[in-house]
Amino acid sequence: MKFGQVEDPSQIDFTLPNDQPQTKLILNKSKPKHLDISVGCAKWNKTDLKGFYPKGTKDELTYYATQFNSIELNATFYKMPSAEQVVTWKNKTPQHFKFFPKITNTISHFRRLLNVTDAVTEFATAVQNFDEKLGMVFLQLHDNFKPKDADRLEKFINEWPQEIPLAVELRNNEWFADPAVFEKTMQLFESHHITNIIVDTAGRRDMLHMRLTTPVAFVRFVGANAESDYTRLDDWMNRLTEWKNQGLEKLYFFVHQNVEKASPLLSAHLIEQMNHDWKTEIHVPQMADPRLKF
Repeated sequence: MKFGQVEDPSQIDFTLPNDQPQTKLILNKSKPKHLDISVGCAKWNKTDLKGFYPKGTKDELTYYATQFNSIELNATFYKMPSAEQVVTWKNKTPQHFKFFPKITNTISHFRRLLNVTDAVTEFATAVQNFDEKLGMVFLQLHDNFKPKDADRLEKFINEWPQEIPLAVELRNNEWFADPAVFEKTMQLFESHHITNIIVDTAGRRDMLHMRLTTPVAFVRFVGANAESDYTRLDDWMNRLTEWKNQGLEKLYFFVHQNVEKASPLLSAHLIEQMNHDWKTEIHVPQMADPRLKF
């Protein structure tokens, strides 16, 4: 994932900012019996996750699902999924595995949320075939989709099928630069139970807004292929523990890298911390090549 990449990550202040006050209010409304946790990568192909798969692996998704409990499904961004394809993916994974498909770029980037009723219906109809394995769909807006087109986003959210949980990733800096614009958008999300995605990447610290709109934390963590990635995850673990104690219901945490082969290593580090601190029993993914480092 090249978005937010910088030439020298050692020059970046990776300190997590304080939560926005509304985040605690959102969490305090919730009284979950347990925290639903999904940790995964963005892709499952061998080319990107080099060193992760044992030699002779014939089906990458089937093996991936033995190591992780979820996938941030970027394949659906580049091509509209069919019902048949969704069923094939679903049937290759165990009972409690979850898919988090990204909405097709026809909707978000090419039509830019205009005249998308037909495409949304096609996409929603297809992903519903994940059944109980559908975690949450997410909309990633183009970098140049700005608040001047907020009416398009509002119409999209108003018409989104409520039975399918939705998260939104805002990328253009104008959404974050004006507090009034940002808070108006957050109120829209809150009123429709839309989850506000948090992105932690070196070159776009404004996307690390720490503003939850539902008791769900959907975090897209982009490592810099540097040792600091591990301390960044340790900081995240501290913040997630605070959110858990305040009432977090669901945690969806997806690890990216500029060079994706290290993503399973970072995921394993985070999961080990969860298992130690929270007494969870999430499977820790293993690398087929134990020599693999950054």
